[in-house]
Amino acid sequence: MLRTDLLEQLRKNPAVSVLIIGGGINGIGVLRDLALQGVNALLVEKSDFCAGTSAASGRVAHGGIRYLENGEFRLVREALHERNRLLVNAPHCVEPLPITMPAYSWMKGFFHAASQFLRLKSRPGDRGAVVLKIGMALYDAYSGKGALPLHRFVSRKQALAERPGLNPKIKCIAVYYDAKILYPERLCLELILDAERSSPGARALNYVSVASAHGDTVTLRDELTGATIDVQPKIVVNATGAWIDLANSAMHRESHLIGGTKGSHLVVDHPELHKLCQGHMLFYVNTDARICIFYPLGHRVLIGTTDIPADDPDSAICTEDETDYLLKSVQHVFPDLQLDRSQIVYTFSGIRPLPRSDALTTGQISRDHSDTILPPGDGLNFAIHNLVGGKWTTYRAFAEQVTDRLLGELGQQRVADTRSLPVGGGATSRRPRAPVRRGSSR
Repeated sequence: MLRTDLLEQLRKNPAVSVLIIGGGINGIGVLRDLALQGVNALLVEKSDFCAGTSAASGRVAHGGIRYLENGEFRLVREALHERNRLLVNAPHCVEPLPITMPAYSWMKGFFHAASQFLRLKSRPGDRGAVVLKIGMALYDAYSGKGALPLHRFVSRKQALAERPGLNPKIKCIAVYYDAKILYPERLCLELILDAERSSPGARALNYVSVASAHGDTVTLRDELTGATIDVQPKIVVNATGAWIDLANSAMHRESHLIGGTKGSHLVVDHPELHKLCQGHMLFYVNTDARICIFYPLGHRVLIGTTDIPADDPDSAICTEDETDYLLKSVQHVFPDLQLDRSQIVYTFSGIRPLPRSDALTTGQISRDHSDTILPPGDGLNFAIHNLVGGKWTTYRAFAEQVTDRLLGELGQQRVADTRSLPVGGGATSRRPRAPVRRGSSR
């Protein structure tokens, strides 16, 4: 259906069961799941689909091995199951990624790990080989037998022989597996197309924002023409990520749910660094105890990421200080590598929609997801579900959990399951598929 036709259809029939605000991966995931249940749902996005945080990710589908030291075992287990499902359901866009992690000591990190396990506040530091071994053993166990190759350790001597220029201070390196998302934008668009094909009641509009709300009505603004249109939802889902509090304010509901952090990345044209990666992601603890990464992205190398408190998602840019930080971080792995600004071809930044937190460091703020509901009130007759947190890997599970709650409020039953459902071209992809551990992630 043409955009103009859809807008005209909404003017004639403004009633919708669920209005989803935000066309990132979480909002799109909810749209597809609702469509499969036959729910009349409208998604609006103020810019491009898969913009904002969804476009500014590191493009990795992972279980979050570092979340183990925060004691987030349920999240890691769920994320690993969802990573496996992505490998099966979207093999045209997601593929296995070997990850190399250097260890610069044998025993460091025990005090911090124990403190986190006991829910005591402690600042992270270097992670020694023994702590890595414990974490990776748990990671393999949660991942499931045969999902991806098991972790392994490589001696210092072998590691230095295989990667000339690697920091000679290492004690050993560990290798484990996650996955990379080759085409996140394509995944989002295919999910929207899948939703629209599965139900005539599923509709998505970009360049449409929320102007205001009152009573039963949300007023939308067409960003291309300036025209407004009223819709009447039974329930609103605020999936705007870092913009959640701002979107609620536009609907005259005050909230203080987000305590976001900024993550910046560089893309560099550096053939030597690309070769040294050997197809792996390098995942390492920088000198300030922050986790950093770099890995091949096509013929270039992606370097990330920072983790800085930020409260203005519309002004997120990679600063000069962040650029210096990321360039210098690579030298912690390859000390003699020559890398400078002249090799940067692109930079990008996004705000993680994390919950407000009093954690000692930004890296200790939970990456889990939650659906926080604002009940009807302040002049509004509908509830607002706020999708706080979450990440690319767990979008399907998050959408499933939110959809189940919405179905309960609408008095409907789930009639379709997304756990084994291919995404777009994944239905016809010929790439060999990794086994997936069966069972619910709920």
